[in-house]
Amino acid sequence: MEDDAPVIYGLEFQARALTSQTAESDAIRFLVGTQSLKFDNQIHIIDFDDENNIISKSVLQHEAGEIWHISASPADKAVLTTCYNITSESRVVTSSAVWRMPPEWESGSHESPDDPHNSHNPQSLDLLCHLDNSAHGNASCVLWEPMGDGKRVISLADNHALLWDLTESSTQATISSSATLEGKGQLKFTSGKWSPHHNCTQLATANDTAIRGWDLRTMKQIYCIENAHGQLVRDLDFNPNKQYYLASCGDDCKVKFWDVRNISEPVKTLEEHSHWVWSVRYNHSHDQLVLTGSSDSRVILSNMVSISSEPFGHLVDDDDLSDGEDNHNDEKTKEPLQDSIISMYEEHEDSVYAIEWSSADPWLFASLSYDGRLVINRVPRALKYRILL
Repeated sequence: MEDDAPVIYGLEFQARALTSQTAESDAIRFLVGTQSLKFDNQIHIIDFDDENNIISKSVLQHEAGEIWHISASPADKAVLTTCYNITSESRVVTSSAVWRMPPEWESGSHESPDDPHNSHNPQSLDLLCHLDNSAHGNASCVLWEPMGDGKRVISLADNHALLWDLTESSTQATISSSATLEGKGQLKFTSGKWSPHHNCTQLATANDTAIRGWDLRTMKQIYCIENAHGQLVRDLDFNPNKQYYLASCGDDCKVKFWDVRNISEPVKTLEEHSHWVWSVRYNHSHDQLVLTGSSDSRVILSNMVSISSEPFGHLVDDDDLSDGEDNHNDEKTKEPLQDSIISMYEEHEDSVYAIEWSSADPWLFASLSYDGRLVINRVPRALKYRILL
């Protein structure tokens, strides 16, 4: 059974910011932000037609500056946030803002990548409001409240975590509470993740080699994994189905899985990459599927079934589990799945800075490398059927 080939889309500019359009559950759509010093930056809205394997795109101007991070509202398809560089008084400052796509664009377009018409007269995003963090430092990322109504975001700026309330259709943002990282030296958050569990009252952040948990009701720290990685922690993600499980990755080339109730050591460690690991993502539905992207130019899909919410595969009978010895001869059908590397995807030739699962199709994901190459891939069919059947 042949697997579907990857689909590749090339941007003209370098890029490192990628998100799926979270509020869109029907169409497969990703947003990519460019990083160009010489030209106006853009947001490419990438639509993928799964049946015909065709990509169509729309381009919106992002004149504010180079995009370092992009995030889509979970409630409104047309709203997104970006963190971007601007030069002010000969200093480079990273700011963040909330934007709205023009009305006719939020549903994507159906134009082929080669159609020149769209590229000549791209429209601009409408600015809704700045997340004015000038007093707090440079923004590294903006996180939307998971499954929320699009009214709350957190921005991480240097050593501050700021919780914002968005009002008046997102045209006003006010800080409702904040937390500050205390300690020696210049502490800076590198990334963070808002937990979808515990009524969305918890946040995990990475700074240097440490991972910290925060209670958003009190803005106090609730746990700290001091030396989670040997070098800088680059990214975090919560298991969508197991409330205490967290994945992290970093410059020590490792991906680690943690149970935050017992932070003395990781539950599991992967060492498959040969350079810094920039991104880790759990599949939204099937949490044994974990994607990682690295500056070794590879994307790796792992099957972490032993620490997933279904360690024995899909709906296994109690009888099957009790007589493990007898099942051995029939291992193809009865034996629990083992942790394994499912696939290594090597379509990229530059550092892979971002990977995202589609919010519309749980078996499809996109990866973005710095040279502007976006690759859309699928989970191998054999594994998909093994998980489902």
